[in-house]
Amino acid sequence: MYTVLTVQEMGWSGMKNGELLRLAEIEFDVWLTADQNIEAQQNLKLFDIVVVVLVAPQTKLEYLVPLMPELHEGCA
Repeated sequence: MYTVLTVQEMGWSGMKNGELLRLAEIEFDVWLTADQNIEAQQNLKLFDIVVVVLVAPQTKLEYLVPLMPELHEGCA
């Protein structure tokens, strides 16, 4: 079973990626993002969390939801 929460639901809106990752590594095992530049912006090795970059034409749910079966398969 997975618990999925958005940045907004966690009350973390407006924070930069580094701050988000520091908070997320305390609360979660995996961080999903659509930020394809995150590896250039952050040294992900400094964080104790798995970061998965979702690649889609847009960040709207209608584009991200179809990626979930493949993501789930990769976690099994």
